[in-house]
Amino acid sequence: MSRSGTPVGEDERATPVLRLAVPGDAEAVRALIRLSTDVLLARVLPPEQVAASHLFMALDTQLLADGTYFAVEVDGVLAGCGGWSRRATNFGGDQSEGRNPRLLNPATEPARIRAMYTHPDFTRLGIGRMILKAGEDAARAEGFNTIQLHATMGGMPLYRACGFREIAHETASGVPIVHMMKDL
Repeated sequence: MSRSGTPVGEDERATPVLRLAVPGDAEAVRALIRLSTDVLLARVLPPEQVAASHLFMALDTQLLADGTYFAVEVDGVLAGCGGWSRRATNFGGDQSEGRNPRLLNPATEPARIRAMYTHPDFTRLGIGRMILKAGEDAARAEGFNTIQLHATMGGMPLYRACGFREIAHETASGVPIVHMMKDL
């Protein structure tokens, strides 16, 4: 069955298509971030922590400007987004305090995986892995040897399965997050 409930043959299933996100995607990305946060984090966090997540789970348009943010579409629907960064900011959107646009040194500092979100209707289809691999490959191509991220409780299983190891447990706006790292 398709997500709309109509029968679909194996050969008729849409293939997720990965592309670089562009500034014109910003509003759709913001809507997906909100939806993903509200629905998927509600499975692992209490309502007050889901609400607090919106303080730092938002689009950082520097990622779009840098050409390091990806969009995945399925039949023209934004099914996922996320990317990587060569800048020092660890997480947070345009409104977040503590952003740091400093360029990282690939020889001594890890690249960042940033702002990964999947539409609730498109989970468990490999979209997160697709985005993660694209970010890792791009960071490796720019000379980075390691990559890090700050995972929510909802994202940790994916990152563990993809080889990330836990470095530290932290909080952001009262929301638990886990600093994770991986050798490229």
